[in-house]
Amino acid sequence: MNKEDKRPEIVVIGGGFAGIELIKSLRNAPVNLTLIDKHNYHTFQPLLYQVASGGLGADSIGYPFRLIFRNQKNFRFRMAEVKNIDSTKKCVETTIGVINYDYLVIATGSTTNYFGMNKIEQWSMPMKSIPDALDLRSDLLQEFEFAHNTKDLKERQRHMTFVVVGGGPTGVETAGALAEFKKYVLPHDYPELENNLMKVYLIEAGSRILAGMKEKSSIKAQKYLEKFGVEVLLNTAVKDYDGQTAFLNNDTEIPTSTVIWSAGVKGQLIEGIKKESIAGGRYKVDVYNRIDGYENIFSIGDVATMSTEENPRGHVMVAPVAVQQASNLAKNFRNKLNGKTLKPFKYNDRGAMATVGRNKAVVDLPSGSFGGFFAWLVWMFLHLMLLVGFRNRVVVFVDWMWNYFSYERALRLIVRAFDAEEAAKEKGAIKATIE
Repeated sequence: MNKEDKRPEIVVIGGGFAGIELIKSLRNAPVNLTLIDKHNYHTFQPLLYQVASGGLGADSIGYPFRLIFRNQKNFRFRMAEVKNIDSTKKCVETTIGVINYDYLVIATGSTTNYFGMNKIEQWSMPMKSIPDALDLRSDLLQEFEFAHNTKDLKERQRHMTFVVVGGGPTGVETAGALAEFKKYVLPHDYPELENNLMKVYLIEAGSRILAGMKEKSSIKAQKYLEKFGVEVLLNTAVKDYDGQTAFLNNDTEIPTSTVIWSAGVKGQLIEGIKKESIAGGRYKVDVYNRIDGYENIFSIGDVATMSTEENPRGHVMVAPVAVQQASNLAKNFRNKLNGKTLKPFKYNDRGAMATVGRNKAVVDLPSGSFGGFFAWLVWMFLHLMLLVGFRNRVVVFVDWMWNYFSYERALRLIVRAFDAEEAAKEKGAIKATIE
């Protein structure tokens, strides 16, 4: 890409599912593509909980951008954080300088939503990135070491109690993974600890878990979790947490050192887009994924909300929507270059799924739903195929088979100690600086 190159410059911010699919779909298009991301790798977020529970290594679900697109000649990558968008000058201001664009695509995805509860934000554990998952894994293992080293029964119970907030797929899968840890790992690695002291709570503010799936699947998933030993609390919310005790809205208190927050997400916005173009923490886009009020700035995936007659609240924030929007936008870029009519986006809902634990999952299809062992196999196969990179698929498959037949999880190293108090102080300092 030289200075005499007159091809349109398309800058993509964010290398999640949407950003990756868009760039892949424009592989041979007569455009220059620049991807900006603060990490140098793509994260397969659906398996973050397995990294957190020691089932997979971090490198199994991360893949370098430069390796993904190494043979794509119209691509370049810049590792940076975007600070501001200047739509007048058609450029983005980043930590490594200014990058100009002809078309800008914002695919920054979502971030954790704490709904303004500052103490929960400071003390709870999010799970949106590989560093988050590694912190949670260290915390999980450290809690058992702390429990092992204390003679105070109440303290031991607190260190062995884990509260997962949010009954969506992430919360359900995380709770199931912790229950598996209790059943298969705790008795072998920590025989001195009383197995019945480990408690796993899944707290959901709504009337059922997996609210985005069919009611039949929700009921099945809850039964599976309860059979694994998870205490599911519905119509319940965590109103506060101080690092020692979770305070619920029904005046119940749960002494715990670990609260995992998966109760909500919001779009990861960037400074520079006018407030009128934002609704509910996401960018308002038309049926072509163009941000309201802009001709050459687009948004796809979780950070975009497309209100239509069929979906007045916008599409759900899931990977299939992001991938389909990216694919449609790529086609429209090609149509625009060739002077053809743009194609409006229409989501093709192929279903949803969630795993609950060993041999148990639920799957929703347009024609019906099913659960159990076969659903678990379907979930495993699909996630294996969606992983980026042949090596990742092989490594994950081998790890899964080893874990399944040996009941072992070898990745139980505390290589990066997690200090909850230091993390809370850092979060508080960052929030104060932003405000």
